Amino acid sequence: MSGRARQTEELDDSPVQVSHRGTQPGRATRPAATPLAGRAAAPAARAPLAAPRSGAARAPKAQAPAARLLTFDRLFFAAAALLLLFGLTSSTERYLTPTRGVGYALGIIGGSLMLLLLVYSLRKRWSWLAFLGSTPSWFRFHMVLGIVGPLCILYHANFSTGATNSNVALFAMLTVAGSGFIGRYFYAHVHYGLYGRKLELSDVRAGAEKLRSLSGNMSFLPELVGRIEVSEQRLLDAGPHLALLGFAKPLVVALATVRERWRLHRYLRHALKAGARADRVLAAEQRRLMRAARSYIDRRLAATKRVAEFAGYERLFSLWHALHIPLIFMLIIAAVIHVIAINVY
Repeated sequence: MSGRARQTEELDDSPVQVSHRGTQPGRATRPAATPLAGRAAAPAARAPLAAPRSGAARAPKAQAPAARLLTFDRLFFAAAALLLLFGLTSSTERYLTPTRGVGYALGIIGGSLMLLLLVYSLRKRWSWLAFLGSTPSWFRFHMVLGIVGPLCILYHANFSTGATNSNVALFAMLTVAGSGFIGRYFYAHVHYGLYGRKLELSDVRAGAEKLRSLSGNMSFLPELVGRIEVSEQRLLDAGPHLALLGFAKPLVVALATVRERWRLHRYLRHALKAGARADRVLAAEQRRLMRAARSYIDRRLAATKRVAEFAGYERLFSLWHALHIPLIFMLIIAAVIHVIAINVY
C-alpha cells in the first residue's frame, strides 16, 4: 500500500470531523477553539463527534409522554364544583322537597353512599374481603363517595338548615367531608401519588441525593453549592424537635424555605452581575446561567424541604386518621337519629 493511501485511510478512521466546504478531500480540519477553553470556571468542551457514515439511519430521540390535561379526577371534581355552585346560587326548593319525590330519594341515595364509605376501612383491615377488589381501587371509590354522597344530601336539604336533628346530621356530614379533603392533602405528602404506596424517609432522601450529584453543573459559581448546602442544613434543623409539636414542623419548614430561597436568589443575582462585569463570556450567557442556577436552587430546596417536613406530615396524617374515624361514627349515629325522627314524628 502506498504512503498516500495509508495516510488517507488513517484520516478516514480518525474521529476528527471532516469539513466538506472549501477543503480538499481527505484533509482534516481542526475543531474551532471555544472561547471558554482554558477557564477553570467554564464547563468542559464537548468531544468532537465522528461524521456519520453514508446510509446509516439516525436513531429517533425518545420523547417523554405528554401529560394528560383532561383526566377523570379533574373532570369529576370540576363537575362536582359546578353542581355545588348551582345548588348554592339557585332556589332548589322550587324543584325538590325533602319529604317526597326526587328530594326524598336524594336523601336515601346520599345516606347509602355515606354508609358505603365504611367498606374501604373494612377492606383495608380484613384480607378475606379481597374478592371485593383491590385496596387502591376502593380508596379511589371512597373518595368519589365522599363527594357524591354529601352533594346528594345537600340537594336533599335544599342547601339550608331545618329541624334540630336535621341540622346535627347535616353539620356532622359537612365536618366529615371537610375532614376528608384535609386528609387527602396530608395523604399526598406521605404516599407515592394519590393512590400509591406509603413513602419511606429513605425514598425521599434518595431523591434529594440525586440532585446533589448534579452540583458539578454549577461550576461557574463555586460558592453557590456551598451556600445551598448551608441552607439545606438550616431547613433540616428548622421546626420544633418535640414529638408533641411535630405537627407544626411543615409550616415552619415552609416559611424557612421561602427565606432561604430569597437569600440564595439574591446572592445569585449579585454574583452573576459581578462576574459579568469582569468576564465578557459570562456576560453574554448571564440570562441563561441565571435561569439554570435558579432552577437548580429551587429543585434542591424543594427536595430538602420534603425531607425536612416528612416526619411532620406523618404525624399530621396519624392525628387526622385518629380523628376522622370517630367523626364517621358520629355521622352514622346522627343520620340514624335523623331517619328515626323523620319517620316517627
